[in-house]
Amino acid sequence: MADDRDREGTEIAVAEFHKKIKDAFEVFDHESNNTVDVREIGTIIRSLGCCPSEGELHDLIAEVGEEEPTGYIRFEKFLPVMTEVLLERRYRPIPEDTLHRAFEVLDPAKRGFLSKEELIKYMTGEGEPFSQEEMEEMLSAAIDPESNSIHYKDYITMMVIDEN
Repeated sequence: MADDRDREGTEIAVAEFHKKIKDAFEVFDHESNNTVDVREIGTIIRSLGCCPSEGELHDLIAEVGEEEPTGYIRFEKFLPVMTEVLLERRYRPIPEDTLHRAFEVLDPAKRGFLSKEELIKYMTGEGEPFSQEEMEEMLSAAIDPESNSIHYKDYITMMVIDEN
């Protein structure tokens, strides 16, 4: 009996995910021909509450792409892969308290902010470096133009995706 209920719950979840995925995909399907530019896939995936790294995104695009790359991703290839990602709860966002602790490591004086220069240094010099485009996008969203710094508590609150 429990198996039937679990399966029914999964079927409902799948139907809801299919609708969410289709709605997100259609926003970028400018030709209404069930394809999107491959460069939009990251935005679509993030709009669905997933936060893959650039490497994970690259692997996902390879999985849903054509044998011969066309620069476009077809909905029928994207749907089953993205449904599986959502069902498995892959690429979950990092919890707010973890983000806060990470910023505090970069701010040993506990000032509550990082200067634009400090942020650029960390974004380009550590771990998986940000691309120029990603960096400009983050700086435009994160940096307070008056103080030329990021008040990370405010930024984290803005950045965190509501799980519900």
